Amino acid sequence: MKEYFSEQEAAIITDEEYYRRYLNGDEECLDALMKRHETSLILYITGYLHDIHAAEDLMIDVFTYLFTKKPCIQDGKLKSYLYKTARHMALRHKHKWKSCFSLDILEEEPESKVLVEEIVITAEKHHILRLCMEQLNPVYREALYLIYFEDMTYQEAGTVMRKSIKQITNIVYRGKQTLRKLLEKEGISDAQS
Repeated sequence: MKEYFSEQEAAIITDEEYYRRYLNGDEECLDALMKRHETSLILYITGYLHDIHAAEDLMIDVFTYLFTKKPCIQDGKLKSYLYKTARHMALRHKHKWKSCFSLDILEEEPESKVLVEEIVITAEKHHILRLCMEQLNPVYREALYLIYFEDMTYQEAGTVMRKSIKQITNIVYRGKQTLRKLLEKEGISDAQS
């Protein structure tokens, strides 16, 4: 794909503007919109399916659905629409999963022992966080993921999860409290709110 937009121009174009341009026949905007959201959608879907390859396929299905149905989407709502569609498709497609955690990053030998120790500690903390997140109530896990990993507002997360802002606020609060307790059980006492 040729670079249609400069990085600076692409950063200021909204999702909805890309979508409008696509609907008006600009095929390059489809690629730009997919490029902007593909990684985060794959990670989100993987949270349901626990299979990155199935998540990649489903991410493509989300965009296929968007671009074939061509729904009318209000300004500021496209990201929520994508995640809501992804959630719906993932729930329909859900199956047993395999753990995606591996120490493949250690195959490339770092030059110093300190660096190796830092990588192992960081990988272990990520592994513990993932395990603790898996133990959470699925509603807590999804809300925390949308708010903290996808940088969604409480309103956007509420739209995806079909909850009010007050419900999302309560879910996030309870989820953080539960996650903190789980992390403390695992020896991570520096977990912050």
